[in-house]
Amino acid sequence: TLTPNIDTLAGRGTVFTNAHCQSPLCNPSRTSLMTGRRPGSTGIYGLAPWFRTVPGLQDLVTLPQYLARHGNYHTAMTGKIYHGGYGRQSRGEHVEWDEVGPGASGKPFPPKKLVNTPQPHRLVDWGTFPHKDEDKGDHIVASWAVDKLKSYAASSQDKPLFLATGFFLPHVPCYATQKWMDLHPLDRLQLPAVQPNDRADTPRFSWYLHWKLPEPRLKFLKDADEWENLTQAYLACTTFVDAQVKRLSDTLRETGLEKNTIVVLWSDHGWHIGEKEITGKNTLWDDGTRVPLIFAGPGITAGQVCTRPAELLDLYPTLVDLLDLPENKTLEGHSLVPQLKDAQAPRPWPAITTHNHDNHGIRTEKWRYIRYADGSEELYDMEKDPHEWNNLAASVSHEAKKRELAKWLPNRNLKPVPKSAHRILTHDPETGKTTWQGEPIKPGDPIPELQ
Repeated sequence: TLTPNIDTLAGRGTVFTNAHCQSPLCNPSRTSLMTGRRPGSTGIYGLAPWFRTVPGLQDLVTLPQYLARHGNYHTAMTGKIYHGGYGRQSRGEHVEWDEVGPGASGKPFPPKKLVNTPQPHRLVDWGTFPHKDEDKGDHIVASWAVDKLKSYAASSQDKPLFLATGFFLPHVPCYATQKWMDLHPLDRLQLPAVQPNDRADTPRFSWYLHWKLPEPRLKFLKDADEWENLTQAYLACTTFVDAQVKRLSDTLRETGLEKNTIVVLWSDHGWHIGEKEITGKNTLWDDGTRVPLIFAGPGITAGQVCTRPAELLDLYPTLVDLLDLPENKTLEGHSLVPQLKDAQAPRPWPAITTHNHDNHGIRTEKWRYIRYADGSEELYDMEKDPHEWNNLAASVSHEAKKRELAKWLPNRNLKPVPKSAHRILTHDPETGKTTWQGEPIKPGDPIPELQ
């Protein structure tokens, strides 16, 4: 198995197989989860800015702050919780963490890039080179978290502990030592399922969401004979992180903390490795939005698989509910406690993902509906077409289904906040003008790296 230790965690809890991020990009996704608000409610769509610098958002009470204020929790974090270094240096009433451990890192790096990608971004790289597992950022982060758990177990434990541990991998650069690569030999590799001309029935506007990005297209991977190598490196990095999860799980069990600890495992967005002709994130299809989500611990039914739509936005209210703290009525998500008790419990809400202003994906158990800012649409029957290869949006017989799903489109769609930057797409419906990173995209412009 690819992730034996995460599988073990799932076995002693409830795993959500239809969980989705609120934005397929690090900063807006993590901002949404930690504040309990959708991107359209904050105006945070890009990798910048940090929400604490935005007028009107500075005083939002985040998950760790709420646990500290209402449950007297000692809060600690290490690795990637917010995007980049955000959230590590909060001051005054905006302090998020009582303790801050080592930051996230994809290091060590080789002396130079291993793969000559079309956009020469240092982080968009993969492969193996001589280095030690102990020097990897995620190993260092796990070591700090293990030490924190051990010291807490040996203490008087007069305060409950909230520990946030954020692993960097399998985000690019996907560097792994040879022993992890050897677990996924090329001759046994299963490449992602793709369909030739998969984008023939998707709107041109779908390309605008990932117009000019460092992550290469599938065309490059095939032309450069790198598709297998990237897939192998991604899997190797995933298995490496699984081993770090084992270190934390073992520590919880060995210290006796496990019986009174709620564990939540999640990721901030999905990742394409060739599906829909691209790599990376920044899409409203399942490959871009679907995330792992596992809850295990007291009050949670073990061995359950829940197929109801769930959102990362639900994590904040779910923990507040599980910990029996006062309800935070400002949150936009919904507690998953009914599903944690019974995976078959009904759930009326779909999962909603937004990428940049006014581009939305609606995901139910059976359907995915996408509406782009220019009004173009996609519709997929996820039971019959799990790879989203057959866009039904133009089908007359599906008009009623589109109308039904469109009722879930968010009512609140704030424009990007001032100083929004990095992967910002805007569309003016009155003029029809679309801009990527401030530069206009014209209707006849060739699709970068393809045409």
